[in-house]
Amino acid sequence: MEILGAVLELAKFVFVPICDCCNYHRHVDEHILNLRDRCQDLNGQMSDIESRLRAQLRPGKTPKVLVTAWIQQVERMNSEIQAILSEADEVKCFLRARIGKRAMKMNREADVLYQRGGAFPDSLVLDPPASNGEEFPTKRLIGKSTERVKEKILACVLGNGVGKTGVCGMGGIGKSTMMEHINNDLLKDKKKFDSVVWVTVSKSFNVIQLQNDIAHKLALDLPELGDIRERAAMLKAEFEKRKRYVLILDDLWEPFALEDVGIPEPTSANGCKIVLTTRKLEVCRGMSCEVIKMELLSKEEAQELFVHIMGSDVFGTPHLKAYAEEVLQTCAQLPLAIVTIAGSFKLLVHDYEWRDALERLRTSLKGFDSIEKQVHEVLKFSYERLKEEKLKQCLLHCALYPEDYEIYKERLIEELIDEGIIERMKSRQAEFDRGYSMLSKLENACLLEGVIDKYYVKMHDLVRDMVLQVACPEFMVGHLGLEDVSDEGKWRENLVKASLLYDKISRIPSNVSPMCPNLSTLSLQGNQSLKNVPDSLFEHLHRLKVLDLSDTGIESLSNSVYSLENLNILRLRWCRKLKHVSSLAKLTTLRKLDLGGTSIAEVPDGLEMLVNLTYLNLWEAWNIKIMPLGILPKLSHLQYLRLPCQVTVKGEEMERLKKLENVWVRFDDLYVFCTFMRSLEKRQLASYQILVGRTENIGYGNVRDAGKGVILGECNLGQSESSLVLPEDVQFLDIVDRDDLTSLCDVPALKHVRELKEIGLGRCNGIEHVLSSVTDSLQTLEILRLWSLYNLRGLFRKERAASARVPPNNFSCLKKIDIQICLNIKKLLPPLLHLRNLEEIFVDKCYKLEEIIGEASDEFEEEEIEEEGMDTTKITLPNLRLLSLGDLPELKTICSSTKVIVCDSLEQIDLLRCPKLKRLPLFLPLLNGQLSPPPSLQGISADNEGWWESLEWDSPDTKRVLQPFVNFSKAWDICDQWSIPSRSC
Repeated sequence: MEILGAVLELAKFVFVPICDCCNYHRHVDEHILNLRDRCQDLNGQMSDIESRLRAQLRPGKTPKVLVTAWIQQVERMNSEIQAILSEADEVKCFLRARIGKRAMKMNREADVLYQRGGAFPDSLVLDPPASNGEEFPTKRLIGKSTERVKEKILACVLGNGVGKTGVCGMGGIGKSTMMEHINNDLLKDKKKFDSVVWVTVSKSFNVIQLQNDIAHKLALDLPELGDIRERAAMLKAEFEKRKRYVLILDDLWEPFALEDVGIPEPTSANGCKIVLTTRKLEVCRGMSCEVIKMELLSKEEAQELFVHIMGSDVFGTPHLKAYAEEVLQTCAQLPLAIVTIAGSFKLLVHDYEWRDALERLRTSLKGFDSIEKQVHEVLKFSYERLKEEKLKQCLLHCALYPEDYEIYKERLIEELIDEGIIERMKSRQAEFDRGYSMLSKLENACLLEGVIDKYYVKMHDLVRDMVLQVACPEFMVGHLGLEDVSDEGKWRENLVKASLLYDKISRIPSNVSPMCPNLSTLSLQGNQSLKNVPDSLFEHLHRLKVLDLSDTGIESLSNSVYSLENLNILRLRWCRKLKHVSSLAKLTTLRKLDLGGTSIAEVPDGLEMLVNLTYLNLWEAWNIKIMPLGILPKLSHLQYLRLPCQVTVKGEEMERLKKLENVWVRFDDLYVFCTFMRSLEKRQLASYQILVGRTENIGYGNVRDAGKGVILGECNLGQSESSLVLPEDVQFLDIVDRDDLTSLCDVPALKHVRELKEIGLGRCNGIEHVLSSVTDSLQTLEILRLWSLYNLRGLFRKERAASARVPPNNFSCLKKIDIQICLNIKKLLPPLLHLRNLEEIFVDKCYKLEEIIGEASDEFEEEEIEEEGMDTTKITLPNLRLLSLGDLPELKTICSSTKVIVCDSLEQIDLLRCPKLKRLPLFLPLLNGQLSPPPSLQGISADNEGWWESLEWDSPDTKRVLQPFVNFSKAWDICDQWSIPSRSC
């Protein structure tokens, strides 16, 4: 019997797997067919969810973590399914069972993902944290009279008797500058008002646009096509939620009824205030405001401002004093005129230069008696004083943008190159350097002003009006709200440039055929409702060089466009409904072709004929699958090449493009990539984002718009020094889907990089530690991202040698740690690691993690890292702004119970789904002998009140101080904790 039992067990051991194997073999076709269907269903669901996500992602909102994690998992599964399907097509008979088993397992995982996708609620985004307003960079206020006006405005705003204040004065007198100071002062005094909302009102006023502008500042979604009254009710409800607020309406041109827009009437009961600025006294009266009039500067104040802009006291220089006084007199004591004219004169040194400039100024002002006309002529004089004609052309181009438009400098310079205002130079980098230099000169001349951390510029509306008058009649600039362009009177015969940006043009009648033989530039950018541009529009525009139809709703390109043989620039970026572009063979003069973000399915015919092309962008044209061989080598002048992530290129074709400076491409394998990098020799690329490998789902979230990055996917890194060539100036490096990699120590090429700022490691199952503790090669690293490293044990591997310690400079520049779905790590950071620059800690779905900052142990002994005189009871992170911990079921402590964390810069704490965490070890500062919260703290997110109440506190006062900042989130209760599918079959 024992023998029979053993035989039966052996039979079960042998035959059951054989039966399973036969099952998999027999049903493989069925499993593959089901997998194709599952893949199609899953991708359809992902497409729907991404469409909903795009619709909900209004300014300030962010996708929920669960949603982005789900999309990433679907993308990963897509690549795995495609690998199975490809293998199934080629597999031999005896391997069908293995394919059948993998396909059946993948079917189950796809089902689970599909069910999770169906469980998402209506809202896929998180509202932005409540903001009490935006602080502005401000110019200096000059003079006691200005201070008195400021005090009057503040008295009205802070007092109880006045609800609406109107600040009135002529253009350029400093109303907006004054209000920027008041805006910042009100933000600092958080006791009086909960928020300050600033809205710049368009000159072409309409209720819908004002509602949209206010909603944008409130981060509120308004229905685009909703009833005005319904939209007004939504705005009113949002204002009432904010309790005590100040609404600043800058540059209002006509009065309106508050209730029509949805703005509650300010009363002593609600404590709200409205302040508006306007050039017209009747606007203040029409809005029932307390009027405060801004007066011109006194002579003394005008002189003080003039000296401030000049940078030297020309009134104290004997040979210049008389000239300076006369120049100042022409400015009529108006701040904008003084600033602009001083900017023109400050480079003059000799008295003959001053005399010559003054004579020209006198001549230009003859016959103008009103201040407004005189100021206009002063601004025109400053424009004409620009020594370089190119600077004037640059300023003219800026005037093509709508009023109050903040122009992104990089985009502006790109356009100046396209227009020929910046001449062609030996490299794009040189051209951009010239562009930044030109913008700097215009800012120094006070004809442009820098905004938003100097990445943008804008024009004062008086300067814009002056420039457009100079340009007239050669320029046509549209106005917001234009419904069609059928007015033949606007299309003058001598027209050179026509700019109808963001004009809400919905149609162009088929009978519109402008007779404009000199028109060189036509821009219809941003008219998203425009679905069709008729052939007749281009029938007589034979000299058209620049055509911009980007971000419009066009579904096809007019046939007449393909015959514009003088066309140099064709911009079609973000024409999402554009599915086909016909042959471009006739456009042989084309230098720039931008088809990024379109829905075209293939590279346009005739592309190989565009031998003068220097710029080709097909980025995010997702439907393009291949770049046909033989095209790229013929485009030998290319400086800028950006291809979709899914399209691979051949190394030998890329090597022939000797003028490339900006590159976004993908290579199939590491050998081709390294060969291309070697082919550059000593030539450096200005910017690049290069993907390597066949993994389908890398590149979408990883690729950046700027900088120098390399993304290594499924490709053999190897162990030899010569196996990988990384550019020395690489700034961003991602390594994805490399199971043979055990740590970054296996990448010897990292020893030679010198500017590396960011590293990402994802789905590399061989990695147990990121670094050896003796590695000293990441001194410049600012961001560390780790995701789906299923075997990760820790950041450092401890070496046995007694001298092996964590180098003091490793991670010393680190600003952000982002770790997600690392299932086996238990301790995140070694004790007392040098992290004084750390700003963000984000840890999510690390299910075994027990400690954030570990205790000293056998692995990292206290004496190794303790510094003389150091207070070992405190962990100081002086720059930490965000601590976000989510879905960490085993997390017991952030740091040792004997230690506290000192981080006065902390702004946000998220503690979500961390049920075993029982202590929040913050060291709170003392203010007037009392515990106070970190000065920058804005909020603490927690799961529920019960968990918060269960926390243990070093002091009862700590809980009392932090309690007002706590809000309880339900967003994490939507789904159960995520299980991560195995990548093995």
